[in-house]
Formats: sequence, structure tokens, C-alpha cells
Amino acid sequence: MLHPGKLAAALAAKQPDLRQATRHHAEDLSQAELERALAAIPWPGALPTTEQDTQPLLVPFTPQWPNHHQARTWAREVLKGVTTFAADGSHLAPDGELALPVGLIQVGWFENRHQPQGDYTKDVSLELLAAPDLTTPAAIDWRRFRGELAQLEAFMTRQAGQPAVAFFDGSLIGSFLQNIPPTQRRPYLVQIEQLLAVSEETQVPVVAYIDQSHARDLSDMLAHLGQLQPHGWVSDPLLLQALMPGWGSRARFFRCARQDRYLAATQRRYYRRVLFTYLQTGSRRPPVRLELPDWVLDRGRHEWVLNIIRAECVVGLGYPYPLEAADAVAVLTRQDRARFLATLQVLAAELELPATVSAKAVSKRRRR
Repeated sequence: MLHPGKLAAALAAKQPDLRQATRHHAEDLSQAELERALAAIPWPGALPTTEQDTQPLLVPFTPQWPNHHQARTWAREVLKGVTTFAADGSHLAPDGELALPVGLIQVGWFENRHQPQGDYTKDVSLELLAAPDLTTPAAIDWRRFRGELAQLEAFMTRQAGQPAVAFFDGSLIGSFLQNIPPTQRRPYLVQIEQLLAVSEETQVPVVAYIDQSHARDLSDMLAHLGQLQPHGWVSDPLLLQALMPGWGSRARFFRCARQDRYLAATQRRYYRRVLFTYLQTGSRRPPVRLELPDWVLDRGRHEWVLNIIRAECVVGLGYPYPLEAADAVAVLTRQDRARFLATLQVLAAELELPATVSAKAVSKRRRR
């Protein structure tokens, strides 16, 4: 049995080591020096950006407020006239309960134009998958992913050149494909690269928000520099948590250069177009990971985007409200599944299709 008190004490004892490692890195190396130190390593985990010479490793945030009412007042001013958007997906997969190979994907989205009169849109799109679309177990996951990114791209295209930010619940880095068969990974990568291209073309930032990240890109870089033990012994959020100077503070931006064993080097070349940072959104939680296309920093839009993220986290009480709202629109409940099966049975009967429900499923529903 893990003893929480002793674990907390052990982590506290390690804090001086973490502080020493990060301080040494922050104070002693310029961007040019760090690039030279890492030049012989093709994928060192992370690479510096121009912020290496202009920002400390951990950037404090001001103002701080004595109460949530003042924080919400600040958030309203920041968000006024800015359109934010998020899309999320849910699905019902065929599981043998109905003798008809049919699946359902629902992608929901929330678009808030932050006007005084409360101008926003919540909507969903449905895609019904039949046998030809269900060629592999991963087919539904792919269709859902593609549907979410399609909505993000459509939003950015509509908002081209306007003050707008798109939120994506997940990572732009392909490590999440580890459970996808290698032969089925390329479409995901193509879709992500297209998302980055649309963001740059429209000048609408897309923010990948990872609430509980286990990434070790920064830790790996420090290990290559000899400042941490190798092999990613601690994740980036845990490395930084004890060092963050308060709510809203963030890490310096870095360029992703992850040595990803799940993808070939040619498949992850786009990684270096993705910047990442860590943002403190709660006093008792590790910082969240944010990923943005590099054009946002190149064009000097990063501080504006970070304030939009902070403001939406104020509204969402620690989590971006657009992502929360999109999830609520998209989610499919147990009752939704029951309605879906009942509707399919009626339709199948009208079309004289074989859509019988298994006796086991009928028994379960009767007992529950």
C-alpha cells in the first residue's frame, strides 16, 4: 500500500535537485549555446526558441486577484470580441448486442463570439457507419478524430484574419498513435499537418490542450545536457510543478524534438513546427501542457493567446470553458445508446433487415 505522507515527503526531498537542474539550465545557456550543445543529438526531446534569450525558464503572471469575481472581470475584458471554439467527439461502436454492424459518431462543437448579448453556437454532426466503413477496429476512432479536426479547420477558415482561437483536446504530437497499427498511422499525421497549415494560412491559432500530460521532452533535453538522470525519470509537469511561481505562470516556449519510438524520423519531421509550454491553471495540480504552431511565436501572438487560454480557464474554473462545453454537447450517454438501438430496430424492421437484439442484452436491460 502506498503511503501518501511518505510519498509527499520523498518528493519534497527531491525539490532541491529539481531546482538546481532547472536553474542551471535557465541561467547559464543562451539559445546559440544550447543549440550547439544539442547539435549532435538528432532528437534531444526539446530545442530552444527565441525565448531562451528573452524569458526566464518560468515566466510569472500578473495580475493576481484576491477573489474569483475580479478574475472573471479580467477574463471578460480579455475575451471581449474574441471568438473561441472547441470540438469534441463521442461514438457508439457495434458490440454484438445488435445483429447489425452499425456505429455512430457524434462530433459536437461550441463557438463563443463573446459579445455582450451572449452570441454563441452549440451544435453537433452525426455520422452513421455501416459495414463498409467498419473495416478495422480502429475505423471509428479514425473517423471521430477526422471529424473533430474537420470542425476545427472549418472554424479557422471562417474566422481567417479575425481575433479567434481554436482549442483542441489532445496532442499534436503523434505519440498518441502508439496503440494504432503502424499501417494506419499516416492519415492521422497528414490530418495534423493539414491542421497546422490551415492555422498558419488563416492566422487563427490552434491550441492543443493536454490536461494530464506525461511528456518528458524538457526532462529528456536536460538529461542530454547532463543536468538530470537519463531515461526521463520524471515527467515535465512534475519537474516544473514545485517551481511554478503562481497561478497563470508558464514555462518558456520550446520546440518539440521528441525521440518518438512509435514513428519514423520522416513521419515526425513536423514536430519541430510545434512549440510547447506548461501553464499553471490550479494551485494543487501539475501545470498543463500547451502545444501551438510555431508561427504564433514568430508573429508575436503568443502572449495574447496565452491570456485567452488563461481567461477561458477562469471561466471554466481551471479548465478551458470551450472544451468543457464541447464535451457536454458531444457526449453520448447510456440512455442515448438505448435510444440509438431502439431506433435502429424500428428502421431495420421497416427495411426488413436482420437487426435482432441478443437475448443476453434483453436480460441485462430487464434486470437493470
